[in-house]
Amino acid sequence: MAEQKLSTILSLHFLILSLYASSFAIAGRVVVPLLQSYEIPTFKSIFNVTVYDTSKYGILQLNNGLAQTPPMGWNSWNFFACNINETVIKETADALISTGLADLGYVYINIDDCWSSAKRNSEGQLVPDPKTFPSGIKSLADYVHRKGLKLGIYSDAGIFTCEVRPGSLFHEVDDANLFASWGVDYLKYDNCYNLGIEPKKRYPPMRDALNASGYTIFYSLCDWGVDDPALWAPKVGNSWRTTEDINDTWASMTTIADLNDKWAAYAGPGGWNDPDMLEVGNGGMSYQEYRAHFSIWALMKAPLLIGCDVRNMTAETFEILSNKEVIAVNQDPLGVQGRKVQVAGTDGCFQVWSGPLTGHQLVVALWNRCSKAATITAAWEVIGLESGTSVSVRDLWQHKEVAGDAASSFSSKVDPHDCHLYIFSPQAAYRSEI
Repeated sequence: MAEQKLSTILSLHFLILSLYASSFAIAGRVVVPLLQSYEIPTFKSIFNVTVYDTSKYGILQLNNGLAQTPPMGWNSWNFFACNINETVIKETADALISTGLADLGYVYINIDDCWSSAKRNSEGQLVPDPKTFPSGIKSLADYVHRKGLKLGIYSDAGIFTCEVRPGSLFHEVDDANLFASWGVDYLKYDNCYNLGIEPKKRYPPMRDALNASGYTIFYSLCDWGVDDPALWAPKVGNSWRTTEDINDTWASMTTIADLNDKWAAYAGPGGWNDPDMLEVGNGGMSYQEYRAHFSIWALMKAPLLIGCDVRNMTAETFEILSNKEVIAVNQDPLGVQGRKVQVAGTDGCFQVWSGPLTGHQLVVALWNRCSKAATITAAWEVIGLESGTSVSVRDLWQHKEVAGDAASSFSSKVDPHDCHLYIFSPQAAYRSEI
């Protein structure tokens, strides 16, 4: 069924092939050249029909049936860095269950760097640090699996990890088989100490080893965007980092969003652009900034990997991370990455981002990256609706319909560094012409 579903979705993606258009100006607004139209022959549609280019999505070679939607879960690095141990991992798994986050889809518990001993054992195998993981990874995987969750682990496509633990370069088969024997479900594969070997040569051997291991493991490439992985990684992994590491600042988050946006055409079911993990709840940004962070990551179909201490979340952090309507945007089965479609204002800080969803709907974000409140407008010609289309608008943060019959455009006043996220539902009925 998974392969059939993937085939169906990919067929839809390739049906709506489109070329980039040239940039043009509408009343002083710069429209980003990533929208194109393609008339789907079996439907009379009030769309243009506007679709968002997916023509460069690669043919997945992993064939592991994973990542039909972006992965959701938690990773240890952003909050704990090297200060991890098996107790933290178990308590985090417990917290995902008790808070209900697991029920919302956050099922991966991913251990980042520093889980292993400083050296391989006499047989050349990786060994969990006996001080911090005395029970071993297999025992930890069993604990997580009993709760209906999945365990992720970390290694490096170099001779050492970034924290100078043993890497997996030239040990791919042994390490993949070891991870499989432990029941590991996810591998984050980093890029430190790589001996200057290009990523295109270092990352496929681990893909092949994972495929041959006999256990299905999500493969997350983390080469920091080196050599533009979106151009080749869809044939290698289930996700690929398009940027350097995120940090818990507004400047980092916005810069990374823009960098990831460039590669929107390459993402789709089976393989996703990865702008790095969520910083929501770590304290470096405001509530509005974190809400924007989560909104744009969801719209971009980014992996939603929580990076805070879920054992001690504030109510505001939980409110953001548990928004079912925003999560549903990220997990929409159409799997088209939303993107920036319009910029205006000083330095382009008044922005409209948008993307298609199943059911002929659109997700639309009005993002104010300026320092003053402003009214931002999404015009129909920008987001790809026919000019006469009537649209109902649902606010995903207020959880209510805010317009029943918007036509030609929709505007809202957005506070500084905030982001409003909407579902646009065209009201005209679709009729089959068959």
